[in-house]
Amino acid sequence: MSISTRLAPPEKWGGRLYRGDWQAGAGGTQSIIEKATGETLGEIGIAAPSDVAQAAEAAAQAQVSWASLPAPARGDILRKFAAVFLDNVDELAEWLIRETGSSRLKGRWEAQMASRVVMEGAMLASQPIGLMLPTAEPGRHSYARRVPVGVVGVITPWNSPLTLGCRAIAPALAMGNAVLLKPDPQTPVSGGVMLAALAEAAGLPKNLLHILPGGVETGEAIVTNPRVAMVSFTGSTRAGRRVGALAGEQGKRVSLEMGGNNAYVVLEDADASAAAAAAAWGAFFHQGQICTTIGRHIVHESIAESYARELTAKALKLRMGDPFRSDVELGPLINERQARNVERIVRETVAAGAKLALGGTRDGLYFTPTILTDVRPGMPAFDEEIFGPVAPIITFGNDEEAVALANASHYGLVSSVVSPDLTRASRIAERLHAGMVHVNDQTVVHEVYGPVGGVGASGNGWNYGTTVNADQFSEWQWHTVRAALPKYPF
Repeated sequence: MSISTRLAPPEKWGGRLYRGDWQAGAGGTQSIIEKATGETLGEIGIAAPSDVAQAAEAAAQAQVSWASLPAPARGDILRKFAAVFLDNVDELAEWLIRETGSSRLKGRWEAQMASRVVMEGAMLASQPIGLMLPTAEPGRHSYARRVPVGVVGVITPWNSPLTLGCRAIAPALAMGNAVLLKPDPQTPVSGGVMLAALAEAAGLPKNLLHILPGGVETGEAIVTNPRVAMVSFTGSTRAGRRVGALAGEQGKRVSLEMGGNNAYVVLEDADASAAAAAAAWGAFFHQGQICTTIGRHIVHESIAESYARELTAKALKLRMGDPFRSDVELGPLINERQARNVERIVRETVAAGAKLALGGTRDGLYFTPTILTDVRPGMPAFDEEIFGPVAPIITFGNDEEAVALANASHYGLVSSVVSPDLTRASRIAERLHAGMVHVNDQTVVHEVYGPVGGVGASGNGWNYGTTVNADQFSEWQWHTVRAALPKYPF
């Protein structure tokens, strides 16, 4: 296997799932595949609906005593969780590289970022939990306090499984909840096994965290289970809408961060070389398999040619190969279905009149960095979320046209505007239909502190970030207190 296994030796979890301890799943097992080579790295247990039901019962019981624990004590356990993270960055990064096909740079960055996510989540347990409220009635005390939701279902995707799991698990636990986590079955170790091992090492009480790998059936069992009070979902728009519909039928709170087709608007006064350098990162990092990837390069017509030339020069320098065994910037796509879809989008866009300036070919799951010019609305590369290393360039003539093109999408996750004229750039940014907007940066910007989320087909508003996580994973409860019953007119 050639992976350090100090934290999570395969003989402990192989062929199993985690329900307070490692045990067989009623859904059988599934192979864990290295994306770069196709090598089988092991097996993981798959959760059937019966596993979900049993886990939900156990979690609901464990949550009661966890919520009654003094909040700072919950925070201390999560801080230990974060410390163990940093002690095992190499092992965590190696699993990310082999399971997701990410570069070594991305794997280590994600492992370190996830540790920070947990640390900031722990901070919530030390914050005020309520408000003293004004009241118009003499002799009445009025206040509101946050109370745990209960059992939180968390469904995460394969592209950044460690960070995306932690950003829900940590604040949910800090606020006194229990968690059922369903990692994508393509990345069950980096997205699940490792989190269970970290929780055990940190001393998290038994049955507060359950790891239930599986597909659609497993996810729907979590969403519909009556013990699950809230669902946090990150993934595709299609799957997210299904999760939202199922949760809505039962009146459950649901947090959705879904897909994106993000606009990178480059004005004519921008430095084309600098803008293209930033765009190379935003378009090709992790093979474009990030929801915040630049989906559409919307460039002023006067600098579009030089921008394309500079972006091409950057793309040609990117090395592609097995990220676990060689020092490369680009690894493989996640699976054959995704590779075929990227290939289809490029082929149909060219057939519709766009020009292939670079790339457009693949060798198995390795897809070459691709640049398309003369892209217009109505073409697949403009309309669809590509989730591959493809940079479609669209031109505009004035600010109104730039805004219209950026907003010509049912997605609304993140947009960027590039210009040295901050007043003009900010004016444009304020008109963009997106949950996150950046001026003079590319779109793949992630910090723990700000609210992360989208609008429209990208989600239902803010989802994560230390400024909003307390509200995200708790309920407000209003209390009033009187010394004696008041008199009423009848």
